[in-house]
Amino acid sequence: MSSENANQADKVAKGDIVRIDFDGWVEDSNELFDTTNAQTAKDAGVFNEKIEYQPIPVLVGGGRIFQGLEEALEGAEIGKEYDIVIPPEKAAGPRDPKLVDLIALREFLKQDIEPRVGMEVTIKNRPGIVTAITAGRVRVDFNRRLAGKSLKYHFKVLSKAQDDEEKVKAILEMDYGTSENFRINVKGTSVCIVLPDVCKYDQKWLLAKYRVVADLREGMKAEKVSFVEEYVKPAEAPKEEPAPEEIAPEEIPQDE
Repeated sequence: MSSENANQADKVAKGDIVRIDFDGWVEDSNELFDTTNAQTAKDAGVFNEKIEYQPIPVLVGGGRIFQGLEEALEGAEIGKEYDIVIPPEKAAGPRDPKLVDLIALREFLKQDIEPRVGMEVTIKNRPGIVTAITAGRVRVDFNRRLAGKSLKYHFKVLSKAQDDEEKVKAILEMDYGTSENFRINVKGTSVCIVLPDVCKYDQKWLLAKYRVVADLREGMKAEKVSFVEEYVKPAEAPKEEPAPEEIAPEEIPQDE
């Protein structure tokens, strides 16, 4: 491999599937809003035991992360640390004053909710944050949580998926949360995935598989994607031979 090709292999390009480590803060308040590092979350006082803190897979150009971070990934060197600041228009977008509403208190009482400032709520299928409470009315901001804010990231690309199986596993982790117990077979532009038993009954998989197909097409140029459910008849236990009947000594006929 030439030095130029080697350098390109160490850099990220659109369509690559990479694993990244990152911390994200709101620039003006220095609030940590997302991280892959447990210690960073603990230091910021936002550690959540229900979250698994670990590097995440990303399909570069797939539109699953903020535009500003995605643009920074393109051309990044694997193993190098970066610090960037992205403006609102390349993050959660500008804040829209029209998305701030006054909601009657009775709408909350119908759901047995006692509103408090800062509380995240869902009213009429709209998620928002309570920003003020007055007599009989509650002001709710339905803007995205980070709308109108500049964000700063510290990130590092740890690795780039190289072989087909590694790419498929990364996509499964990205879209479904795990690749455990999936069996994968890739031949040219055809991808066959044998599903573990849990997928047969998991509503989350029914929603995730369409994203998996889209990302396999985008990240691997797959033309045919097959999902296989296997139902194996359990082997029957061998029948045990009945034990010979025991005969009491007094019942044994004696020679006369």
